[in-house]
Amino acid sequence: MHSSRPTRTALASSGRPLDLDPRGVATPDVTRGPRLHRRAILSLGGGWRSDAAARWVFIWPTVVVILFLSIFPLVASLTLAFSELVFARGRIEVDFVGLQNFQILLFGTERTHLLGLLKPPTPLGWVIFGLGLAVILRSLVGSLTGGHVRLLGALLRIAGAVLAAGLLWLVVQTLFSEGGRPGSLVVTMIYVFAGIVVQFLLGLGLALLAVQPLAGRRFFRIVFMLPLTITPIGVGYMFRMMTDTGKGPLEPVFGLLGMGQYTWVTDPWAARIAVIIGDTWQWTPFVFIVLLAALEGLDQEVREAAFVDGASHRQSFWHITVPAILPVSTTIVLIRLIEGFKIVDMPNILTGGGPGTATQSLTLQAYLDWRTLNLGRSAAIAYILLFLVTVIATAYVAWWRRRIRPV
Repeated sequence: MHSSRPTRTALASSGRPLDLDPRGVATPDVTRGPRLHRRAILSLGGGWRSDAAARWVFIWPTVVVILFLSIFPLVASLTLAFSELVFARGRIEVDFVGLQNFQILLFGTERTHLLGLLKPPTPLGWVIFGLGLAVILRSLVGSLTGGHVRLLGALLRIAGAVLAAGLLWLVVQTLFSEGGRPGSLVVTMIYVFAGIVVQFLLGLGLALLAVQPLAGRRFFRIVFMLPLTITPIGVGYMFRMMTDTGKGPLEPVFGLLGMGQYTWVTDPWAARIAVIIGDTWQWTPFVFIVLLAALEGLDQEVREAAFVDGASHRQSFWHITVPAILPVSTTIVLIRLIEGFKIVDMPNILTGGGPGTATQSLTLQAYLDWRTLNLGRSAAIAYILLFLVTVIATAYVAWWRRRIRPV
């Protein structure tokens, strides 16, 4: 049975009439929705165009300048690495020589300077090479069988393992052989890995000491940070003066130790140790301050609960403190790994790269080639260093990523 009431109209708040059906229910205006939708689209489109204009005007010019300053040196140095520059009166001639600069460094006259003097390993060298090769193969097999690995990833890991084995063989032939002598590549690796180990252990020890409730710890925190405020050149000259056994401020101490006539710069390993000590003194405060912040951010309630349950300080350190600061520690090591390969100021000022080329790093070798206007070979050394740092840093990050997995 239908109602006999006629259809009425009602006034909306906007003043437009709304049709009511015989039951009194408002019937929407079907032509109004599309108009509002088109108006909203136009409004959003205008806003998008306004935001895009703002991005282009305020952001992109800065981005373009930064990209130019970053990319142009890479392109220019890459061009130099495959070229030879000849400086003549009123002009500079650029001759494309292909891989000649790399061939000279790796297989030609500069091979001994870069790679070192290679000799057959001693029995100890063979043992070290065998153990290192076993570790490399085990890591490779574990990375290939630990989960789903794509073909490209497998090829890259195999290439990384081959490179690691090659570097290990180079170290054995130059350091653990009769008559071998390390080149700038091996010397740089000595600076990097020895410096990282010493700096991390010293920084962690000082950080653990600084968080203890001891009197005067705030004062020592400031003292520990002082080396980081000195420029690398200042640190180099300071250690050059302190290692002077004849006229330096520590001359009485060297005399008491029977080292009054000893000179650091005439012994290759003593000179390298002096460089490592200076670099460690300069960069340990950086490791210290980061680890100190990580230790102070630890939840003390967890450690107190462990002590209540009968845990010792040693167990608390290895099972609570170390896992908590592990992400920060891996980041510190990565930063120092990258920065350590760029060491140039300390060996340049402290020893001048000597005796001979015993303390020359890759960066210092590239700098000396640049000073002699051999820009092509200097750029080639820089790209060898870039390749080495990229591979080692990538392998380090991938190695830790496979071991630190979210639960």
